[in-house]
Amino acid sequence: MMRQISSALLLYLIFTLCLSLPYLSISLKQRAFAADHILFGESEGMPYQVERVASGLGVPWAMQFINANQLLFTERQGRLGLLNVNSGLVQYLSGLPEMRVSGQGGLLDLVLSPNFSEDHWLYFTYSGLSSQQGITVLARAKLKGDQLDSWQDLLKTHSGESGDRHYGSRITFDTEGNLYFSVGDRGERSNGQNLLTHAGSILRLKPSGAIPSNNPFISRSDARPEIWSYGHRNPQGLAYDEDRELLWAIEHGPRGGDEINQVKKGANYGWPVISYGKEYWAPISVGEGTHKEGMEQPVKVYIPSIAPSSLLLYTGQAFPEWRGDLFAGALALQHLNHIKLNLSGQVLLEERLLQGWNKRIRALSQSPEGWVYLSTDNGDIYRIRPQ
Repeated sequence: MMRQISSALLLYLIFTLCLSLPYLSISLKQRAFAADHILFGESEGMPYQVERVASGLGVPWAMQFINANQLLFTERQGRLGLLNVNSGLVQYLSGLPEMRVSGQGGLLDLVLSPNFSEDHWLYFTYSGLSSQQGITVLARAKLKGDQLDSWQDLLKTHSGESGDRHYGSRITFDTEGNLYFSVGDRGERSNGQNLLTHAGSILRLKPSGAIPSNNPFISRSDARPEIWSYGHRNPQGLAYDEDRELLWAIEHGPRGGDEINQVKKGANYGWPVISYGKEYWAPISVGEGTHKEGMEQPVKVYIPSIAPSSLLLYTGQAFPEWRGDLFAGALALQHLNHIKLNLSGQVLLEERLLQGWNKRIRALSQSPEGWVYLSTDNGDIYRIRPQ
């Protein structure tokens, strides 16, 4: 009799569990979505939502979409990954050279050639070695399957220092195909005003690495011919604005004094002679003041510092009110910084999104559908899309 009761009870339990499985499955899916769905927000009347698409990475320093579903990203510790943004799967690629992975150095920026669909070139900056000193290097390679091919170092910059600070470095192209990339002052302030070093400058080259004949200092013996502008401290954001025909840069100041600049041919941006920042060791202004004849003024100053890590000019359709605006990641103040611009490139207002999130935002990228992807220093990649 007891054996019959036990058998009946077992059958009842199995039947009950089978009935509950569809509900259990739905519940698990909902919990998984809730874990990846971070928050809702609104900007300029446009509701958005933030979702996590990858986690457990290194420090994703740069991101670029190679098609609608695949996001290529660098990790500062010297890895190149390919993320499927739909599945969350990550594949790491081979073919990178040796690099100096120390301090602020490692594998840095990544952009696609303007003709990537035809020539398959990827452009990188990374920290390399020259005479046992760290330098910023511009390179390119072709993507073939799961590896890089035809690696070329296009410019090993004259920026060697023993420390591992202020490598820069971001890359962008203008509409004529010229390549710009930034090099920080490498922790030596005097480099900002020294035209015989690439440090503290934004450089301009052709995609092949050749020097354009109309670069501002090409005929001077006391200057590096690749220099486009100088007097920069550590530009870690660079974007070309096709509609306004402007080159934008955002750079770290010292304690206070981060700057957004419109970068002009041959211009001097003043570091370290003029600055809006203070010394780290005392509340004393850096340099001679904030203005000096012959030195450019920023269009936006951040006091206190937000510690900007990237710069994105939004051109997508998903958030129409953002079109033509600038976005920067903030490391120190941990938010997404939105700068509203007018048609001539003047700053109208500043908006700070994702405040209280407590994440150091490192890199930004725009997807083909106009969603904004961002990475954080704790190894996550998120996307912002319409709610």
